Amino acid sequence: MPHGEAGVSGAGGYMALVLGEVVAGSIAFLWLMPLWGEVRRGFFRLTVSIQLALALATWWSARAGVLPGDRAGAWAVALAAATAVLLVLTVISLGVRDGTLGRVLGFVSVPVAVGVLVALAGTGRQGYAVSLFQLLAGAAFLGSITNGLLLGHWYLTDRGLGRGPINRATTAMLVAVVLQGASVLAGGFGGVAASPTLNPLLTAGALAPWIALGMTGTTLLIAVLTRLTLRGERASAVQSATGFYYLAVVTGFVSEVALLTRFLPR
Repeated sequence: MPHGEAGVSGAGGYMALVLGEVVAGSIAFLWLMPLWGEVRRGFFRLTVSIQLALALATWWSARAGVLPGDRAGAWAVALAAATAVLLVLTVISLGVRDGTLGRVLGFVSVPVAVGVLVALAGTGRQGYAVSLFQLLAGAAFLGSITNGLLLGHWYLTDRGLGRGPINRATTAMLVAVVLQGASVLAGGFGGVAASPTLNPLLTAGALAPWIALGMTGTTLLIAVLTRLTLRGERASAVQSATGFYYLAVVTGFVSEVALLTRFLPR
């Protein structure tokens, strides 16, 4: 696709970008982390069910925002639909006796969900490599926050679960914040054209990247506080860490939404 021609546009396009990142990142962290055998299968069913709802929203948003005749946008819509189908099958398969098929389908859903971002990277205003890096960094950023929040809540139902999973999730969030900071810097700080359907505060001048950078720095502080909180030996330490994850959801999503207002050419 020629540089500067968007495959998706408007509010639907931006929502597809953000939701696609959440889905791809959370799926990757769920299945690529060594959680299987540590956490009860109910956590996988719950998380995949939430991912399914988000995947359907991604498909709907991409379908609403895609420009007629654009191949990159069409691929994004098709792969978002395929991700949703795989997640339906995964939820069903996790309910059988040993859940092996569900685990296999979960692993298969990872590259398909990432494929949505690979397609959407072709709609960016910048070069393909920079656009893909921004989307993958955003997926790691939002996915680590989302899975950490869900995992923190799961500790309320599984009192015997060790600190290993939540500690790894927090480490992942710390690394992802660094990637997000690099993503903001890669996007530049000059003013760019943006869709008039978006929040004018985010699209005015060159304000958006500074909002994104500030919220990323705030998320880094929250991640550090979460790590320090988890050093406590009491069970309440996990509950406190979960509270910090709630704050990270707010600052993280504001950071990514601000960044992605500059992603599409229009």
